[in-house]
Amino acid sequence: MDRLQAMQLFVRIVELGSFSKAAEQLGMSRASATALVKQLESHLGARLLQRTTRQVSATLDGRSYYQHCLSILAEIEEAESVFSRSAQHPRGHLKVDLPASLGRLVVIPALPEFYARYPEITLEIGIGDRMIDLVREGVDCVVRIGALDDSTLVARALPPLRQLTCASAGYVARHGLPSSLDQLEGHQCVDYLSATSGRLQPLEFSVDGRVMPYTLPACLAVSNGESYVAACEAGLGIVQVPHYHVQRQLAAGTLIELLSQHRPPPLPMTVLYPHHRHLTPRLRVFIDWLVELFGG
Repeated sequence: MDRLQAMQLFVRIVELGSFSKAAEQLGMSRASATALVKQLESHLGARLLQRTTRQVSATLDGRSYYQHCLSILAEIEEAESVFSRSAQHPRGHLKVDLPASLGRLVVIPALPEFYARYPEITLEIGIGDRMIDLVREGVDCVVRIGALDDSTLVARALPPLRQLTCASAGYVARHGLPSSLDQLEGHQCVDYLSATSGRLQPLEFSVDGRVMPYTLPACLAVSNGESYVAACEAGLGIVQVPHYHVQRQLAAGTLIELLSQHRPPPLPMTVLYPHHRHLTPRLRVFIDWLVELFGG
């Protein structure tokens, strides 16, 4: 029995709750995975997993062994990275999750430069705004925009995103161009609902070093960044968005920035990865590249 392979398999089964999914990720058959776990349990003299018709979960002994396996596997990878070629020339596969607009408009267009630096790294990028379980879905890291809820994940701050207030040229032609906050009376906005909390995100303006929330009537509420900008382009109201999301429309003149002297505060942005997962050379250089990308 290859005990290292058995540990890797056992960890993935616990995290995915499935023999089949774990075996697929490690490139082995389900039958081979089942046999290897049976050998491991026999070697340890303990039952590690309990099976139901729907899911596989760790027993009390299994949970304890799982924690030991995480530490051992992380130490092995760290030790090998010191001496291996991967420390100087990162290689391997990364599974990443990005907000839809950020991935489409910023990260993916910049990937040729990343691959020029790190040709032996392959990426699998999930695009969406839903909350995901990194451990269960086997994701190495996610990028999240906005304030974070409490989390057991490791968080590294990325450069914040500059925001602005804007409306379509058609909207401005109909309702006028406000030059002060007082002139917002009679205007309307598009409401944005957080996809994670469901809470309404109010308009915010910077005034004398303070952030002032402002409420306007709205005829539409959306919970997706792409829809938010689309509603603005349709002339349905004022929005506040990161600059990258409307850069093309501003340059074309289809959207117009409003109240540039009272821009909203920058949006925090964070990259998250599981606490128990060692920061491999490939993950480290990808995160460093993100910091450089958004810093520029």
